[in-house]
Amino acid sequence: MKLSALASTLHARLENGSPDTEIAGVNGIEQAGPGELTFVSNPKYAAAARTTKASAVIVEEDFPAIQTAMLRAKDPYLTFAHALELFHPAMRYAAGVHPTAVVDPTARIGAGAHIGPYVVIDENVSIGANAVLLAHVVIYRGVTIGENFFAHAHSIVRENCRIGNNVLLQNGVVIGGDGFGFAKTAEGKWYKIPQPAPVIIEDDVEVQANSCIDRASVGETRIARGVKVDNLVQVGHGSHVGEDALLCAQVGLAGSSNIGNRVILTGQVGVVGHCKVGDNAIVTPQSGVAGDIPAGALVSGAPAVDHKAWLKYSAILPRLPEIARALRKKE
Repeated sequence: MKLSALASTLHARLENGSPDTEIAGVNGIEQAGPGELTFVSNPKYAAAARTTKASAVIVEEDFPAIQTAMLRAKDPYLTFAHALELFHPAMRYAAGVHPTAVVDPTARIGAGAHIGPYVVIDENVSIGANAVLLAHVVIYRGVTIGENFFAHAHSIVRENCRIGNNVLLQNGVVIGGDGFGFAKTAEGKWYKIPQPAPVIIEDDVEVQANSCIDRASVGETRIARGVKVDNLVQVGHGSHVGEDALLCAQVGLAGSSNIGNRVILTGQVGVVGHCKVGDNAIVTPQSGVAGDIPAGALVSGAPAVDHKAWLKYSAILPRLPEIARALRKKE
């Protein structure tokens, strides 16, 4: 694709480059070569833009001029994402049902569906148009799914769960497994509490590989519109995750957690049951949330506290033995 056409498609402004330069692919700024497009969104890589071998660089509107052709854009990271889609379009799957698939006669499947090898679709399932279910996907009885559903191999949706439009499940996802609920008997044994309440997944949600969203004993577990769930995440029974929240790798939500809109829980964050994290809050890696977090807060540590306070604690920590010795001498 010529650079001028690429700039037009990406709604970017071409500067300091030949419109006829051919762009054949995209790459990282340190790996890109002639004929490739790259980008700079992190100031850490600004210097690399001056030495990159790429034929063109997507940069911010006010990025300092460089010798290489520039595509100036309001959001270089998002623009690069659109460029990736141009050069690596999503795979297409032909409509049809593989002969090894098992589809119950009561199931209702919309037009254009691709049902792959060894897929199982149980009784009274409803799936909207243009679904793609790849090998070994299992949909339990009573499930309702909207349009443009995409389920990668070995993902599972359990009984009576409800899924909206444009939902993507990566490999090994389990939607609606039993919540972790047990009552102790007089003999000290654990008695299983039934978990009949469904998981509700709203529109435009992606759940990545080997993550689990559990069903509840009462009420529901709900993942709101636009939520993105990373690999190896556990969402406990009865939890609610608000719109456009991000749950990064190995996050764990205990039962009845309440996560607000646009919250970011970074890697390995744990949230104690019944805690509320307010809208737009950010919890930094490996933090433990043991109490409610206010809206807009940035917190760190275990238990999680204001991030600036945590930085002070962390600075003091290596000096604790020295401080303890000084106190003992004074005593």
